Amino acid sequence: QVHLVESGGGLVQPGGSLRLSCAASGRIYRITGMGWYRQAPGKQREMVARTASGGTTTYADSVKGRFTISRDGAWKTLYLQMNSLKAEDTGVYYCKLEDSGANYWGQGTQVTVSS
Repeated sequence: QVHLVESGGGLVQPGGSLRLSCAASGRIYRITGMGWYRQAPGKQREMVARTASGGTTTYADSVKGRFTISRDGAWKTLYLQMNSLKAEDTGVYYCKLEDSGANYWGQGTQVTVSS
């Protein structure tokens, strides 16, 4: 069983920055990717950024140039550096790990961008 724990969320003013972390533990066989997703109130969960085992990174158009996804070499920790935050970035941010065809999710961390 894979366990993911997100941290780093909070309240920040527009234009500010936050860094999210996701710690992975448990029995992991073959990771194909990890990513960050978010869900705003009343909206569907959407992909924010994803990094694949082959090295490809993908970003939602709305965060390109502002957010950066990174990880440690062992795939134990995933990061999301968020700069120039906007009110529309508000939501619960979830970490996802893809392993051998299965998807694992963390419990989420709240990010609120407000003045």
